[in-house]
Amino acid sequence: MSLNNLDKFFTNNVEDFSANYLNYLKVLIDKVNTNHIAQVVNRILDARENDSQIFFLGNGGSASTASHYANDISIGSNTLNKPFKAISLTDNQAIITAIANDYGYDQIFVRQLKVLANEGDLIVCITASGNSENIVKAINYANNNKIHTIAITGFDGGKCKKLANQNIHIDTEIGEYGPVEDLHIILAGLIGSYLVRHVK
Repeated sequence: MSLNNLDKFFTNNVEDFSANYLNYLKVLIDKVNTNHIAQVVNRILDARENDSQIFFLGNGGSASTASHYANDISIGSNTLNKPFKAISLTDNQAIITAIANDYGYDQIFVRQLKVLANEGDLIVCITASGNSENIVKAINYANNNKIHTIAITGFDGGKCKKLANQNIHIDTEIGEYGPVEDLHIILAGLIGSYLVRHVK
């Protein structure tokens, strides 16, 4: 079994591990492509201008990150004449569990998109591996129905990096969930902070 960077710099001394971890986050931050961030931000602004909906998707920790993105830009703009129509598809436990029980967990996002999404809407998929089957199917459905797709990925980007119309990628070794999810939530703060100030 190959070791990732977290395994390599692990030490039982918590102060040393903390320093190593934080230094690694700095390395990852420096590698983020800001042009790709700008492309994603502009696509979200286009969605607002066109009165399109913006759906956020994710699993596990990325599900809470999806909620964070949607909350920041919808509540942050709800006093404006034209707020962002941002919705997290990870928040309704009854719907998610009903779909998972009746149709399979791989359908939890596609089935919601079939009901809620329209041509010209936007989905933003947050996934560390880029290979979660329910996210892959959501992107394929969206691409086939003229719904714009964005993937925010980690590791090697997986299938989602290749399938999505646009991508922000955190380039890490496989299995480095902590740093990837840390950077994804930093991007939520960055993107949300910019958007709500830009449209005021």
